[in-house]
Amino acid sequence: MSPAQSRAARGLLGWSEADLAGKVGLDEAFVRDFEAGRGDPASGQIEALRSALMAAGTVFSNGDSPGVRLERRGAPDEGTRADALTTENDR
Repeated sequence: MSPAQSRAARGLLGWSEADLAGKVGLDEAFVRDFEAGRGDPASGQIEALRSALMAAGTVFSNGDSPGVRLERRGAPDEGTRADALTTENDR
């Protein structure tokens, strides 16, 4: 994941640098420095950021045209509504 992809993914999710840092237990300054291209972060730390962004629904593309997009997700499973519960579906 490139710094630009990280910034774009955060933007798609509406997350701040602090939001992303908090999801993975890193300092906000780490996210800021990584996205600014400063320093030489460990690949494990970048992977932690990437994993958190992916878990929230972003999809990264690489190759000739690297980018990021939000994953299309269907409607969330609502389960069984309370008024539809029976002894048959309560197992």
